[in-house]
Amino acid sequence: MTKKIVAIWAQDQKGVIGKEDRLPWHLPAELKHFKETTLNHAILMGRVTFDGMGRRLLPGRETLILTRNPEETIDGALVFQDVKSVLSWYQNQEKNLYILGGKQIFQLFEAYLDEIIVTQIHAQVEGDTYFPEDFDLTAFETVASKGFVKDEKNNYDFTIEYRERKGV
Repeated sequence: MTKKIVAIWAQDQKGVIGKEDRLPWHLPAELKHFKETTLNHAILMGRVTFDGMGRRLLPGRETLILTRNPEETIDGALVFQDVKSVLSWYQNQEKNLYILGGKQIFQLFEAYLDEIIVTQIHAQVEGDTYFPEDFDLTAFETVASKGFVKDEKNNYDFTIEYRERKGV
C-alpha cells in the first residue's frame, strides 16, 4: 500500500462543517465510516478542532495536533507548530495521514493532498464554520460514491464521495 495524505470531512448543502467548534449533526453511519477509514492511521487536526472534541484522543489512531502555541503539550499526541514539520514527520513513517480540519488546516494542506473523502449531507443545518470557499475541488475527480438513506439513527440522507487528485 502506498501511503497518502487525505482530507476527510462532512458538510451540509451550504458547506457548513461545524457549529461552536463541534459537528452540527449526529450521523452514526457516517461516524462508523470515519472510524473504519482512519483506524490504524494518523489523523491531523488543529488545536481548536481538538478542543471541540473535548481534547479526547481517538483510539487506534496516531494523533497529530497543529497549533501556533509552542508551549502546547498534549499527552498521547504529537504537537506541531508548522506544516513543514508535519510533512517531515509524514515522510519518515508509513501510515496514511488524514486531515480532519478545521478550516485553516484544510487550507494549509490543500496543496499536499492526494485524495479527499467528503460526506455530502443532504440537508441544511445551522453552523458557524464553513469548508473553505477557495479550496479547489476541481483539482480532484470523483472515483466512487456511496449513498446512505436517513433512518431511525441517522437524521439525514448523505453521500460519501471519494475523490483523487487529477493527473497523479
